[in-house]
Amino acid sequence: MTTQIFQASTLYGTATLGAALDSGAFRPADRRILLVCNNAATPETTPGLDGAPGFERLRDRFDDVISYNETIFPFHPGGWAPRPDDFPLWERFLRHEWRLGDDDVEFAVESIQVNPSLSLTQIFNGAPVTVYADGLMSYGPTRNKIDPLVGTRVDRVLHLDLVPGLKPMLLTEFGVPGEVVPTAAFIKVLAELAPSGDELPQIDEPALLLGQYLSALDILTPEQEENLHVRMLRGAVELGHTKVVFKPHPSAPARFARTLEQEAEKLKVDLTVLDTTVLAEVLYQRMRPALVVGCFSTALLTASALYGLPTARVGTDTLLDRLTPYENSNRVPVTVVDALVPALGDRKAVEAQRPGMGVEDLGALIRAVGFAMQPKIYPQLRTETERYLTRHLNERTIRYFKRKRLTSLGLPGGVPAQLAFLPRNATVRRMARRARNLRRVVRR
Repeated sequence: MTTQIFQASTLYGTATLGAALDSGAFRPADRRILLVCNNAATPETTPGLDGAPGFERLRDRFDDVISYNETIFPFHPGGWAPRPDDFPLWERFLRHEWRLGDDDVEFAVESIQVNPSLSLTQIFNGAPVTVYADGLMSYGPTRNKIDPLVGTRVDRVLHLDLVPGLKPMLLTEFGVPGEVVPTAAFIKVLAELAPSGDELPQIDEPALLLGQYLSALDILTPEQEENLHVRMLRGAVELGHTKVVFKPHPSAPARFARTLEQEAEKLKVDLTVLDTTVLAEVLYQRMRPALVVGCFSTALLTASALYGLPTARVGTDTLLDRLTPYENSNRVPVTVVDALVPALGDRKAVEAQRPGMGVEDLGALIRAVGFAMQPKIYPQLRTETERYLTRHLNERTIRYFKRKRLTSLGLPGGVPAQLAFLPRNATVRRMARRARNLRRVVRR
């Protein structure tokens, strides 16, 4: 007997799995389990994906739906991991709880670098693993160094073709190949979810603003994020849009919407704030937006790549500067969106939907950024990265790198070696502070 366990935490990820199953990406199995993980900060008060609108239309692809949160209660899926010595005990416990018996087990997991995916693959240490990616992070490097006992069991990275021609970097240190989930199959699954939007307002071709709740990730302050939404609204209005729909992040506070509503009154535009948690792709099908505006949401790429909708970005330059540490896994998604999606303030680029660079150039950029993020995991990319920086580092591409990181890695574009001591010199830092203070006094 073979049991396949599909671990998922989002409706979007479940839709990706549904498309992969429909297209025959998984071999037949005697039993298929959808293992639902609610990774919200307070899962007790936040509905899981199995309570999301449209889930029932994906449910019949699985024999059973099991809550991982209930299984390991009171632990949190993202914060709990068993001790290595307890792996055999946990495997026996999970086999009993999930009625696995002596079945051969196969896993399909998301974000294998972190829990709960990492714990599951460590507990079942002989099970083959498929990693599926429903967003842009798969195009970037593996976030952490993974135990070879886990990494060598991964047979492929299933991913959506959000940037046609761009290959995932995730897990390539283990030689894991990427495999595309057919776009037609994914769009068909999303079409099944569209009826779940029956409660949506009837608005045709609005400008759709996508909220992400970046302040929860400590990337922006709440005030900065509110200002980001206001910039989205103002930019859409400047382009001539009079009907605007704002899709807030499900976990975002209500005040984000209130701030936007106040701005809409000043601008005299018709703003609708959605209070339902349907996928952005359902809105694409139901409303056919005239423009989709966001920061670095994956939905920007699904809008353009899967539905042919015009898109625009706001705030990626700020995020590229603020993301810390440099190896922050959001860096590659921000880089992809910044490079491909036109800036909202550039009217000509938005109207022409002109990307900042081609896919081949983007691939070279992502590999260079990936090496700078994780040089110990991808040492083989050093020569290629040096060549890229020597040939392509300019005022446009320097935004994707940090001088300090380039210097620490001895890469082109960093501070020259003979001057590298300056940032660490206390006297130099003291004189620099005095110069800045003097400049402020003079300006006053």
